[in-house]
Amino acid sequence: MRASQWQLQDAKAQFSQVVDAALRGEPQHVTRRGKDAVVVLSEQAFVALQRSANAEAPGLIAHLLAGPKVKAKADISFEHAKIKLREVNLK
Repeated sequence: MRASQWQLQDAKAQFSQVVDAALRGEPQHVTRRGKDAVVVLSEQAFVALQRSANAEAPGLIAHLLAGPKVKAKADISFEHAKIKLREVNLK
């Protein structure tokens, strides 16, 4: 277990220490039933993380332009399925 890792019951009992460490720039990892559950960050670290994620995320137009390229409409051919239609009585 790393120094910045807390079991949930310990984190609740010593929440001030968890917050103080996060404010010093040390993310605090909290586990529940032995599995990673949450990370406590300072507000400053959280805002920086959000800005970084937003800066790296492409906009819709950039995302669409990055998709597969099609040369021309004439290059595309589709085979239509031949299915038998059944008659339906709507009485």
